[in-house]
Amino acid sequence: MDCIFCKIAEGTIPSKQLYENEYCLAFHDINPQTPVHILVIPKLHIGSADEVTEKNSVYLQKIFEAIPQIAKQAGLTGGYRVITNCGEDGCQSVKHLHFHILGGKKLPENMG
Repeated sequence: MDCIFCKIAEGTIPSKQLYENEYCLAFHDINPQTPVHILVIPKLHIGSADEVTEKNSVYLQKIFEAIPQIAKQAGLTGGYRVITNCGEDGCQSVKHLHFHILGGKKLPENMG
């Protein structure tokens, strides 16, 4: 499989990591849209939110359990936004489920 996020999770492509556990990896986005822009990916390849099943949903559970810790570690004490894009119309650029943690400033209501 030629998935850039799988390669980042495997360590074959370097990233500026912020957090890691058995289920997920968090790293800084190389093209940040806000002062703090972190990507959180499952270590298992899941193509998008459309591919979440009962068998792989534990990865999402573990990601959402980790997000508050990741946000705190990144200094996001005033709040943040969590976004995932799904499919072409949702502007999903990498076909590996990932969550954007955005913050570091007051975010506009229509951003998302």
